[in-house]
Amino acid sequence: MRPRSLALAAAIAVLPLTAVSLGVSTAQAATPNAAPRVALPNTVNPAVAHSEKKGDVPAAQQISVSVSLKLRDTDALDHFLTAVETPGAPEYGRHLTPEQFTARFGPTQAAVDQVRTYLAQQGLTVTGVSANRQVVNAHGTAAQVSQAFGTHESSYLDPQLQRAFFANDAAASIPSDLATVVQGVSGLDNHAVRKNRLAEPNAAAPNAVTPATPAPNAASAAPSGMSPAQYTGAYNLTKTGADGTGTTVALWEFDGYQSSNLTTYDSQYGLSGPAVSTVSVDGANYDSAPGQGQGEVELDSEIVRGAAPKATQLVYEAPNSDQGEIDMANKIVTDNRVSVVSISWGSCEPDTTASSMTAVDNAFKQAAAQGISIFSASGDDGSRDCTRSTSGSAVKAVDFPASSPHQTGVGGTNLQVSGGNTYSSESAWSTAGGGVSTVFAKPSWQTGTGVTGTMRTVPDVSSNADPQSGFAIYTAGSWQVYGGTSAAAPLWAGYAAQFNQKAKAAGQPVLGEASPRLYAVANGGGYGSSFHDVTTGANQDFSAKAGYDQVTGWGSPVADALTTALLGGGSTTPPSGGCTAAQLVSNGGFESGTAAPWTASSGVVTNSASQPAHSGSWKAWLDGYGSAHTDTLSQTVSIPAGCASAKLTFWLHVDTAETGTTAYDKLTVQANSTTLATYSNANAAAGYVQRTLDLTSFAGQTVTIKFTGTEDSSLQTSFVIDDVALNVN
Repeated sequence: MRPRSLALAAAIAVLPLTAVSLGVSTAQAATPNAAPRVALPNTVNPAVAHSEKKGDVPAAQQISVSVSLKLRDTDALDHFLTAVETPGAPEYGRHLTPEQFTARFGPTQAAVDQVRTYLAQQGLTVTGVSANRQVVNAHGTAAQVSQAFGTHESSYLDPQLQRAFFANDAAASIPSDLATVVQGVSGLDNHAVRKNRLAEPNAAAPNAVTPATPAPNAASAAPSGMSPAQYTGAYNLTKTGADGTGTTVALWEFDGYQSSNLTTYDSQYGLSGPAVSTVSVDGANYDSAPGQGQGEVELDSEIVRGAAPKATQLVYEAPNSDQGEIDMANKIVTDNRVSVVSISWGSCEPDTTASSMTAVDNAFKQAAAQGISIFSASGDDGSRDCTRSTSGSAVKAVDFPASSPHQTGVGGTNLQVSGGNTYSSESAWSTAGGGVSTVFAKPSWQTGTGVTGTMRTVPDVSSNADPQSGFAIYTAGSWQVYGGTSAAAPLWAGYAAQFNQKAKAAGQPVLGEASPRLYAVANGGGYGSSFHDVTTGANQDFSAKAGYDQVTGWGSPVADALTTALLGGGSTTPPSGGCTAAQLVSNGGFESGTAAPWTASSGVVTNSASQPAHSGSWKAWLDGYGSAHTDTLSQTVSIPAGCASAKLTFWLHVDTAETGTTAYDKLTVQANSTTLATYSNANAAAGYVQRTLDLTSFAGQTVTIKFTGTEDSSLQTSFVIDDVALNVN
């Protein structure tokens, strides 16, 4: 994979051939066990078909592999991922913890044990299991790997890249009893090394037209590119009232950085925020001696700093391999330390092993379930993403991970800024990545694009990327001007950090999987005010146009208006007429861990294990003391005047030590001064029961919904409330 860096790449360097032996070796053990076997589809690197076979990999050569396990109950998972981002759904905003995701949808421990046992029987050494049980890592000799996966490892030469690599000749296979739990295996080849696209200053990207004047990327002692004040001003990031405080962003990297360069950037522009720190994946840490990708890492960090200066940044650094990428994806979601991820590395779909893409996408599904937003650069080779890869420029292709349906692909533009750091104009960047995926189906949320077909289209959104309107970046001891969609992805990540800060203050869910919510805004009445619709320019095969297009997606952000739209307008005044279907209660599942925006008696909102939640960990627990006591819980909402239906729903569990049918302890539900319903110890039941109350008569009013629990002097009754919603239409 390669970073979507900066549109500055020089020709691909020939990698050393010492990684593999091109000579014929001692024969590998290629005869699998006698038990019936099942082929694992999409486990052969596409480059094998275009490369020259040179011989066997030495039987004793060590190879590391990642065995990916299947997720469980995927239909229910797909339903949850849709509902958790759908206002009005009971699951809306009720994101899961890693433990909850693994318990509901992850592979079982029995499945992990089954895979571990098999690998050990084949002589492989298991080196680790991801915390979410999705990946089992192991290593062994080429002979042992061939035996375990019923294939053969050979040495190849890729004539397009002039690069030596090893790969399995045919699809891997496994015993049939493992087929129900194993998704795929990665590491059987080392072709898909992620390549950086950072070149020396003034180097032209492949197939680029050399400008009459030097491209604005020469190293200098003073900055000359676009400053944070310019791009944050143009996109109204300065008008949101947020700076990323309290949020954390992960940078997805295969190289390192030098803190001194980041400090110089901050000092130049008067920026301050938490110190950037590194999280090592599989032992990788490049910071003591960064490689050619240093500029990529420092670009990502500096753009996020400019957009959301107070956000904490964690730089995840992984080995540059399929296994490294898979392990990084799973470590980010199981660490659960961030709410936003920025990705500026990728590879074209046709030249990437599909089983590895599936493994990464499974981790992205977990990220979506946990409320983590991911923004990925769409590529810098236009609609021919394989231009600098094995398949070449004749193939229409898009970039992965930007093609994954569980993240947001970010395209590129040329941004012009007026005096006073205001937005002037924007056009599509001519080599911004975009097109149609050949791997992933069109997700249900990708609507209104005007693009026919059943496959996912890329990108979803865009922002400045053209090096001719590039960013001032301090890297490797000097100032440079960089562009590329690798600058666009961290800019959107910085915006998401701002939004999450605002959402928390408003008692609303984090942005989570961003695309479903962004498409909802784009397909609504607020599109024109929330996005800059880019309508001029093109890449090789697609042109920008009004609305969605496969160069700029829906366009670039008008950050303040987009934030307002995503937060639902933020007004507590009932509209004078009309009604848009919506869910009006905020923090209805109490999963923020605080009562806000509810007003509640002390201790009511709790994650105590003594009374289970209906979903998640938090709920509102009124009474239960066994003595005279009153608890209250209330929230004020506004019901639009034009709504024909307004239904209050909540899940209620009544637990009591009382006996008989006399109502000693009571729960009253009110809308303003009107009592809607009363429940008591006589309604006690073993589990939760969903209750529905009609508030349609309150249309056009601001209403305080209030729960009051009153307990008498003896024998406890607990009224436990969860998943409160007020749906209007």
